[in-house]
This record gives sequence, C-alpha cells and structure tokens, in this order.
Amino acid sequence: MAWLLVIAAALTEVGMAAALKASEGWTKTGPSVLGVVLALASIFLLTKALPSLPTGPAYAVWTGLGAIGVVLVGVVFHGDVLSLAKVGCIGLIVGGVVGLRVL
Repeated sequence: MAWLLVIAAALTEVGMAAALKASEGWTKTGPSVLGVVLALASIFLLTKALPSLPTGPAYAVWTGLGAIGVVLVGVVFHGDVLSLAKVGCIGLIVGGVVGLRVL
C-alpha cells in the first residue's frame, strides 16, 4: 500500500509540473493554483507513505518517477525532442531507482 502512495505522489508531481508549465510564469491563476495544490498533495502522499518505507528508496522512486513522467509529458504534449541521450539518461534514472530499491 505504501508503494502505491509513492507512485500516486509521483504522478501528482507530474501533474504539478504540467500545471506550472501551463501557468506561464504564474501569469495564469488557474494553473498556478492547481500547481501549488498538486505540489502539496504530492508531498502529503509521500509523507503518508514514509512511516512504513525506507526513506532513501521511497524518495528516489518519487523523484525518479516524477522526473521521467515530466520528460514524457514534455515529449508528448510540448514537442520536446526525445533524443538517444535523453533515453540513456532515463535509463540511468531507472537503474538508480531500481538499485536503491533492491539493494
């Protein structure tokens, strides 16, 4: 259950980043408020998961999934280029997260 909260927190973090992108530098109120609410929700979910998980791996999964999710949102919705180097970096993130989770 705790790992599901971490995954939900990471997905919420991705939503936060998308909302802040849409806020256009805090000039649009709706996306700005949504970004702040999602940031708080993400931290809340992570906080609920931490009592029953090791801190390092839980934080690594949260930030790793969030980073990968934001990159994919950029590629799918904002026309960011997914180069071979970016794919390699995503692989390094996945490897690091898996390593911290299993070791």
